[in-house]
Amino acid sequence: MTESVMTQYLDKIIRHLQALHDEEQEAVRRAARLVADQVKADRIVYVYGPGGHSNLGSQEVFFRAGGLMHISAILDEGTLLSNGALRSMAIERTPGYGAIVIAYNDLKAGDLLILVNAYGINAACIDAALEARRRGVTTIGVTSVRHAQRTPLDHPARHPSKKNLFEVVDVVLDSKVDVGDAVVEIPGLDQAVAAMSTFANAYLLNSLMAEAVALLVAEGVQPPIWMSANAPGGDDANARFIERFRGRIRKL
Repeated sequence: MTESVMTQYLDKIIRHLQALHDEEQEAVRRAARLVADQVKADRIVYVYGPGGHSNLGSQEVFFRAGGLMHISAILDEGTLLSNGALRSMAIERTPGYGAIVIAYNDLKAGDLLILVNAYGINAACIDAALEARRRGVTTIGVTSVRHAQRTPLDHPARHPSKKNLFEVVDVVLDSKVDVGDAVVEIPGLDQAVAAMSTFANAYLLNSLMAEAVALLVAEGVQPPIWMSANAPGGDDANARFIERFRGRIRKL
């Protein structure tokens, strides 16, 4: 009996996440130490996904049930798909745009920025990383080394420098996404279907946050964690901390 498409996709997701678990633990722990140190100092951790679906990564760990309250998502309107998919793609390819976003959000020396971009080549994400570095900001990249290395240097999405995100950040969490992202082959169809990057990014990001929380608790720090507002007592639990972060987190 032929394996169903749904089963093929599940198998590929499981194998991919298992590879991330087996091969990225050291990098996740290094990144978790950076996040934990920021939270311990009561500093905000910024997350920016400069690219259409990469924006989902920044939303995955922001204002999230079970997530750290110290996370601030940079949800810049330029590359959000809600403002137009083709517009988003054009803006993520515009040199200088990412630097403007970092400047507008006023990131400074001593801050921590997590950049989420599955392919790690576009102008917006490279400029964001370079501007952050210029300002003395520590950076974590969640990106696919393989995808970046296998993308031709003359691809129109590339930053003018031809640099890859994994080359210009301090810590890399390699999502290991293949070129093209989609992973399921259907006989009779040339194009693969069913993307992997959202699963990979979400697993790495949530693992990073959970590891950071575990470090904090082991060191005697009880970090504020969002509780689902849809769970009993959620509103009251979250309300204890709202004023602590209002004004410090732009999109709160």
